[in-house]
Amino acid sequence: MKLLQAILSLGTAVLFVQASLACPRTSASYSVSAETADAGGSNSSSASYSNTGSAGGTAGVSGVASPAETLKSGFIAQLPDVTALQLAASLLTINETGTRQISAVQLLDDATTNNLLATSVSWSVLSGPITSINASGLATAATVAQDTAASVQGTFGGITGSLNLTVLDTIQDNFGSYAGDGIGDDWQIQYFGANNSNAAPSVISDGSGLTNLFKYTAGLIPNNSASRFDLGTQSVSGQAAQKTISFGPTFADRQYTILYSTDLLTWNPLTSSLAGNGAVTTVTDTNGGGQMKFYRIQVVKP
Repeated sequence: MKLLQAILSLGTAVLFVQASLACPRTSASYSVSAETADAGGSNSSSASYSNTGSAGGTAGVSGVASPAETLKSGFIAQLPDVTALQLAASLLTINETGTRQISAVQLLDDATTNNLLATSVSWSVLSGPITSINASGLATAATVAQDTAASVQGTFGGITGSLNLTVLDTIQDNFGSYAGDGIGDDWQIQYFGANNSNAAPSVISDGSGLTNLFKYTAGLIPNNSASRFDLGTQSVSGQAAQKTISFGPTFADRQYTILYSTDLLTWNPLTSSLAGNGAVTTVTDTNGGGQMKFYRIQVVKP
């Protein structure tokens, strides 16, 4: 009898231990498989939770869809997955004919990153005025007539990333057939397009008698005869010795000097250099009466 009781007690204990080891837990939104040594891996999931266990729960990956979270427990080292290739540069602009170094990192699903050697990435130009990007990720910009968008691409491990850049028009007079003619390339492209002989400095393109160079310097529209620079004088009421000189339009990025002459041979400055104000500018000559005077305006575009 005592032997039978011992066996029954032992059996009860064994059954109790087995029940405690093989006890799955589930609910409407949660499921964990039984903690038993399996054949190397088991999966359990519900509407918002998933669990992958292995070797009796000594390692596993758990995830939640929203907010996105991933837990990797029991591994000697993390086993992240690469989700994207991210390209970067110290600045997202390149001066024309200049260079910019591009770098790349892998974005991992555990919110960490893995820096890559630039030489390990396959680089290419996607679009825009980038003449080349070498094996070290150094991008070289072409000559442009105005600020222009561009993009480059990198590929590593079968994953591709891209980066948008802007090539800046930092040299005003160096583009194509318009290079070195004294007129800003962006202005010529804006009004005449590329490689148009009518954009030459000496051409009068609108019948106004004003050359393209003058209109560019004065800030006028070259192919619009109504766009002109006006200069006029007027006596000051009650001040016989005074005269006003009005001229414009003027612009803040230009400098204006009024010159006068009594014989059209020798010209002297009436004023020092004046900044434009965006409209017509008026200056008074306090010694403008009693003799014939001629006036002209000197315009300088820095």
